Amino acid sequence: MEAKYIYKKQDITIDLMFKIENIVNIVAERENKDFDTAFAEFLDSNTYRILQQTNNLLWAESSEFIVDEYDREKIKFNNKINNLTNK
Repeated sequence: MEAKYIYKKQDITIDLMFKIENIVNIVAERENKDFDTAFAEFLDSNTYRILQQTNNLLWAESSEFIVDEYDREKIKFNNKINNLTNK
């Protein structure tokens, strides 16, 4: 497997893959969704894009912390939609 995620010259690809799997499992369980649906939604998130930027160290946080960030992102998005539709 080719190294996709590098931090300080160390390949953290497998660590990040396990972290993403754990995050998606938590989301799927919390939202009562199947893994594939939760995974597709997470891949479309800003949280996932930030997670891929290894220099910001989000990947080093706990899965629960990252899920909380993802939840905040979704709440913020929903609030923007509600504000637009209520004008």
